[in-house]
Amino acid sequence: MFENLQSKLEFALKKIRGQAKISEDNIQEALEEVRRALLEADVNFTVAKNFIDEVTQKAIGVEVKGNLQPGQVIIKLIYDELVALMGSNKSDLILAHGGPTVVMVAGLQGSGKTTFCGKLAANMKKKGKQPLLVACDIYRPAAVTQLKMLAQSLNIPVYAAEGKNPVEIATDALVYAKKYARDIVIIDTAGRLTIDEDMMQEVQNIRDQTKPNEILFVCDSMTGQDAVNTAKAFHERLNLTGVVLTKLDGDTRGGAALSIRKVVGQPIKYVGTGEKLDALEPFYPERIASRILGMGDVVSLVEKVQSQFDEEESAKLEAKLRKNEFNMQDFLDQLRMIKKMGWIKQ
Repeated sequence: MFENLQSKLEFALKKIRGQAKISEDNIQEALEEVRRALLEADVNFTVAKNFIDEVTQKAIGVEVKGNLQPGQVIIKLIYDELVALMGSNKSDLILAHGGPTVVMVAGLQGSGKTTFCGKLAANMKKKGKQPLLVACDIYRPAAVTQLKMLAQSLNIPVYAAEGKNPVEIATDALVYAKKYARDIVIIDTAGRLTIDEDMMQEVQNIRDQTKPNEILFVCDSMTGQDAVNTAKAFHERLNLTGVVLTKLDGDTRGGAALSIRKVVGQPIKYVGTGEKLDALEPFYPERIASRILGMGDVVSLVEKVQSQFDEEESAKLEAKLRKNEFNMQDFLDQLRMIKKMGWIKQ
C-alpha cells in the first residue's frame, strides 16, 4: 500500500538535496510535487492544500545543521505533519464500565463490514473478552450465514432471530448478552450499495435503542475520496466514534487514510490488512507515516513476530543448535513459524 505515493514523495524530495539552507525558493518546486502526489493519491483537495501550507510555514528559514541535509529536515517536517493529519495517537476502543460494551458497525455493502465484525470479535477474544456477534443484516443474501460461519470458526456465539426486524434483534441481543455474561456485543448492521434514507433511519433506530459505546464506520480504502465522503454522510446522521479502513493490503492510493480524520473529525481505530481473521491492526498514525515515507514499520513487524514467538520452543532450539542437533524438521518448523507472520514482502 502507499507505494505510488511513496515513490512520488521520494522524487519530490530529491529536488532540495544539496542545499545549505531551506528557503521558499528551493522548496517551492519540491512541495508542489508533494501536493501533486497527495492529490494523485486521492487526498481531499483542502486537506492537501492545508498540509502543504503547514509544511511550508514550518520549513522556511530552518537552518540545516551538522551532518543533516535539507531533504532529511523536510522529511522530518512532512512526517510530523502526516502524523498530526492522521490523528497523532492511537485511539483505543471505548469500553463500558459495568454492563456489556456495545459496538455498532455500519457501512456500505461490500466494504468488508461483516468480516470486520468477525475480526474484531477474534481480537477481543484474544484479549480475554467474551464477545457476542449480532446479525442485524437481514437483507443481504447469506449475510447471517456468513456471520455464523465466522463465529463458528472462532467458537463465538451469534444472536440471530428470524421474523424480527433489525431493531428488535439488536435490543433482544443485549438481553441475551447480559443473561449469558457476554461483555462485548458487536452489532453487524445492514449495508446498501448507496446511502439511502431507509438505511440511515434503520441504523439510527438501532443506535437509539442500544445506545452503543462505539459506532464504527467501515469503509473500503480502495475507494479513496468516495470513502471519505460516505463516512462524512454517516457521521452527520449517526455521530460516529471511529472509522475502520479495510483492504489496506491492496493497491490503495492512501487518500482515505490521509483525509478521513481531518474531514470526518473522528479517529481511525482499526485497519484491515488481509482476509484472515487475524489480519486486523490498531491504527497507529506514526507507523503509517513511516510506511508512506518509505521508512518501514519495524514496530509492527516486531509485534507480529512476538505474537508467533514461543519462548520455550526457542530455548529448546537454542540447546539443539549448541549441541549440533538441529535437523530438517526443526528447519521446517521455523519456516512454518515465519509463514504464520504473513508475506515476506510485508
